[in-house]
Amino acid sequence: MGLFDKLKRGLQKTKDLLRTDVRDLFKAGEIVTDEKLQDFYARLIATDMGVEAANAIRDDLNEKHRGRTAVIDEIWGDVRAKLKALLKGEQDHLWDVNNPLSPLKLAPQGTTVILVAGVNGVGKTTSIAKLANLLKKNGKSVALAAGDTFRAAAVEQLTLWSQRLGCEIVTKPSGSDPAAVAYAGCMRALELKADVLIVDTAGRLQTQQNLMKQLAKIQRVISEKIPGAPHEVLLVLDATTGQNGVSQARHFSESVSCTGLILAKLDGTAKGGIVIAIRQQMNLPVKYIGVGEQIDDLELFDPDAFVDALFET
Repeated sequence: MGLFDKLKRGLQKTKDLLRTDVRDLFKAGEIVTDEKLQDFYARLIATDMGVEAANAIRDDLNEKHRGRTAVIDEIWGDVRAKLKALLKGEQDHLWDVNNPLSPLKLAPQGTTVILVAGVNGVGKTTSIAKLANLLKKNGKSVALAAGDTFRAAAVEQLTLWSQRLGCEIVTKPSGSDPAAVAYAGCMRALELKADVLIVDTAGRLQTQQNLMKQLAKIQRVISEKIPGAPHEVLLVLDATTGQNGVSQARHFSESVSCTGLILAKLDGTAKGGIVIAIRQQMNLPVKYIGVGEQIDDLELFDPDAFVDALFET
């Protein structure tokens, strides 16, 4: 299954919501009224794209279509164009859709360190495995550091993935200092001359200040061992949490200066609009999206393909 087909499948719930609403609200030959535009606005909000983006789309439709006879294809086209404009950031045009690693800031030489964070239950460990698989498929040697020392199951899960993928993994006993695991991971990655080290961290709520400080400590230890590292701090968000994801992104960024997002479980929600809300409110790029449960179901986030997949039948 190609990228576009995966996106179409993953966004089906969000797509169904949008397409059904447009058909219900804007019937060919009827006049586009303020009431219809306001109803459409409310349904845009239901996709969790946020007030700012929904306002921009409604205002655009208001300017171009209010008081006129509804032409469905034109309305669709204008919504589509506005969404693409809202999603594109300064960095997106630099990404090569033919190179799945282009969103990542890889070290010019030596080991690249990617620190991965997120709240409990967002699919962080699985996302790390998917990212490691993507890196390996594109010719990179990968080592893992199991920094979620609070949950033995997390270490076991990541160890199992490392064995399946053929990656070296560094672990320490349950309850160990996660910063010590990160340090040991850096040491081992340097010994192996690994291209990439991915450091897992314990899931934590963005409001748990002590754990957020611990995350900052992990980042500091990594930078002391490998200058310039971590080169990426990726926050994994669960798309099904909707607007709460924006709050998570804000708090994590304040603690560890996130460089981008992995949006997991996009295939399980009608709230795919959260991608737009995060871009608008945080100016933080979504680098990868999870569009399924298989190891290959991690895709580079391409705004054009994302929007096109929403509107294709």
